[in-house]
Amino acid sequence: MNEHQRTTEPATPESLAGQAMSESLADPTAPEFLGNPDTSEPLADPATPELLHVEQVSSGWVNKYLLTYRMPDGSHIEYEAASRKGLERYEAALRANAAVATGGPAPQPDAVCIVPLLPNDTVLLIREFRYPLNAWCLSFPAGLMEPGETIRQCAQRELMEEVGCRINPAYGDNATLVLRQAGYSSTGLTEENVQVIMARVIRDGAPQPEPNELIEQIELPYAEVGQFLATTTDLIGTRAQLILEHIRRIWGHRRKQPLPQEPMTRQDFA
Repeated sequence: MNEHQRTTEPATPESLAGQAMSESLADPTAPEFLGNPDTSEPLADPATPELLHVEQVSSGWVNKYLLTYRMPDGSHIEYEAASRKGLERYEAALRANAAVATGGPAPQPDAVCIVPLLPNDTVLLIREFRYPLNAWCLSFPAGLMEPGETIRQCAQRELMEEVGCRINPAYGDNATLVLRQAGYSSTGLTEENVQVIMARVIRDGAPQPEPNELIEQIELPYAEVGQFLATTTDLIGTRAQLILEHIRRIWGHRRKQPLPQEPMTRQDFA
């Protein structure tokens, strides 16, 4: 049984290779990486539990909730969950999530994660001390969206605060690419979603982190991503891990270099 559940769950001098890399990141459906498309019919949705009640158990920077569901067989279960949102906003978010399946709008992002692409085929990582982990962790700059902000505005703010960079104006609207939808990081615990945005950036002064934000920067050439992943002993966030692994595979494929880890096959993306 799950531990949370109990019964009663523009062009510039940047190289064409780098351009191709980021375009491939932007389009994970590129046929050269995915192989043949799946033409099978989608499976029917399983019977869906019904959310009956949301009870707030405790409050703070993170709030704890007890969710009561009616299961397809008529039984009830209670499930423990957490959210930064207050009770009213949290319950509204849960019900909006359920409505997507019947044509409701996609949820708005709670936070933004930026993949900063520097000139000269280099990606910018951060190494930050994360208090809930009691350890340093590799990731990309990220932060919660503020009321009224667009995704690009939030990305610009977080880039300046955490790494002293700004979106490269030479590219205009083509400087950023937002993934098709926000993703969920810990679906067994929280409804919080994060919108990933890839951004061509340039340096623009010193970063301005909060006093308790301990952040180091790592400029990582694409060609060295594989070796970095193979040798780092730091903890790593899921988004950073997946994006770096994608860079490693695409860069090795395009440069026709031996991959430092296991070779890529079409089965990897089947």
